[in-house]
Amino acid sequence: MRAFEDTRPNRIVQRLLGDRHSLPLSIVLHLVPGTLIVAAYLLIGEPFVKAIGYPVLMGWAIALCLVLIPILSGLLWLGRKHNGHISLRGVLHYTDKPVPRGKLVAMVIALIVWMTVLSFATAPMNRFFKDFFTWVPYTDGAGSFTAFLDGYSYSIMLTTMVICLPLTGISLPLIEELYFRGFLLPRIAHLGGWAPVVSTVLFSLYHFWSPWVFVSRVIFMFPGFWFAWRNKDIRLSIGMHVGVTSILATFGTIAVALNLI
Repeated sequence: MRAFEDTRPNRIVQRLLGDRHSLPLSIVLHLVPGTLIVAAYLLIGEPFVKAIGYPVLMGWAIALCLVLIPILSGLLWLGRKHNGHISLRGVLHYTDKPVPRGKLVAMVIALIVWMTVLSFATAPMNRFFKDFFTWVPYTDGAGSFTAFLDGYSYSIMLTTMVICLPLTGISLPLIEELYFRGFLLPRIAHLGGWAPVVSTVLFSLYHFWSPWVFVSRVIFMFPGFWFAWRNKDIRLSIGMHVGVTSILATFGTIAVALNLI
């Protein structure tokens, strides 16, 4: 019995850290976290914020933390099993920083502009698709940043934004990039040019809490993921993703603080 207990975790570690993930395994590893986030929101995040009188935006931040932080812990656990100490070496790939700093900065700025412009430009399309998801139990306030905050006092809105900024603006998108692009994408590189396409589609599907944004998310996220895959440098997708979310969260917080929204 002891031998079985010792062998099974090793097999799991070897399968997860292998150079290749089968497509079915990759689909599961991409989508299960999204399912767990929705469950965490419905069972914990939403009831909690409603009980204390805070916007649902805070509930989603809680749900994301409850799933993504354990995922990061899982990556560190894999690193400890692989390296004998807590480390992400051998767990994450595309971390050798092959893109020169000057080129990296220029590419990240261009990707941030692309993602920002396209995210706003595709907003009407998102509102159109949202009409097909009225049956989803968490569409209230969706599709509009200000709708999440309507009806709350200034102090509650500002507190929500100040708390969410380092979480949904910086830390949680960073964890997503480490997991989806640093851990999962390199392990489907055997798909060739389809790898970044699959990564983009599955990452967009993973956002079960906003399915109406699927099409636009594929459009504005794909270039960053493709460049990260093409150059084998995760800093490109991190720069784009965290750059945009942190900028939008910062401007949103400032707008609330100055009572502009």
